[in-house]
Amino acid sequence: MTSYVVRRLLDLVFVLFGVSVLIFLMLRMIPGDAVLIMLGANVDITPDRVEALRRSLGLHLPLHEQYWQWLTGVVRGDLGRSIWTGRPVLDEILARLPVTLQLTGLALAAAIVVSFPIGILSASLRGGTADTVVRILAILGLTLPSFWVGVLMLYFASIYLPLWPTIGYVPFADDPGGNLARMVLPVIAVSLPMVAGLSRILRSSLLDVLSLDYIRTGRAKGLARRTLLYKHALRNAMIPVVTVIGVQVGYLLSGVVVIEQVFAIPGIGRLVIGAINERNYPLVQGVILIVTAVFVFVNLLVDLAYAWIDPRVEYA
Repeated sequence: MTSYVVRRLLDLVFVLFGVSVLIFLMLRMIPGDAVLIMLGANVDITPDRVEALRRSLGLHLPLHEQYWQWLTGVVRGDLGRSIWTGRPVLDEILARLPVTLQLTGLALAAAIVVSFPIGILSASLRGGTADTVVRILAILGLTLPSFWVGVLMLYFASIYLPLWPTIGYVPFADDPGGNLARMVLPVIAVSLPMVAGLSRILRSSLLDVLSLDYIRTGRAKGLARRTLLYKHALRNAMIPVVTVIGVQVGYLLSGVVVIEQVFAIPGIGRLVIGAINERNYPLVQGVILIVTAVFVFVNLLVDLAYAWIDPRVEYA
């Protein structure tokens, strides 16, 4: 187990290195000059001012030198400074990251809590009316974009629940009730596709397990259906579900970017969109690198969870 974890951590380093190269090069391919955008419509723009600002930002250097300076800083824990505010990128990310992690965590928890009963019910009533309804709703949930669901909920909430707080964000420490109330609609919008996907995967995995020989043997011995389902089948059906949960964390981290814009939540999503518009290279690079690290680390935890779910799993 220890050697496996070490190998996966080394893989994490290589993945982050590859991502850093892609981020750096792709950002430089975005049309527009960051220096001219920063200077805006200033009537005093002169070639000397443009060149001075370019040198102060290090943008006059060749690309490989710019990348090397940034990479060596990342290794030291320095992600650079925001071009617009001058603050350390890491400080700006850490100020917004808890908001995004709260939204992601609540959406993940809601998706698991809702999808598990739905998936189990659908599998246990295979072929029945309830199973058909669940499958239709699951397909519908997968086809609805989160941002569209969010806009619809905002519209109906403004009509039927005008007193319900829907826009903005209040820190949990300042107002727990107000914080959770404002999280209800974005959590539903983000978690809906995940509920649909997880419930379908759980249903399919449970049906596969319920058709195995040891389940038929249990039925022949007179074990109760509830015992077979919850004690023997569910745990063995969990590995595909856990795998999907790990992948869905990446979806949630990317999905909240749009949802934060819809509900005016000051998280990582709004931060990176503003940084892209401003050509704030260090900030965009830092955000994507941190989000990638979180996603890869979550998938490492998912792999480690396999052994807890099924002791037969071996790490090679």
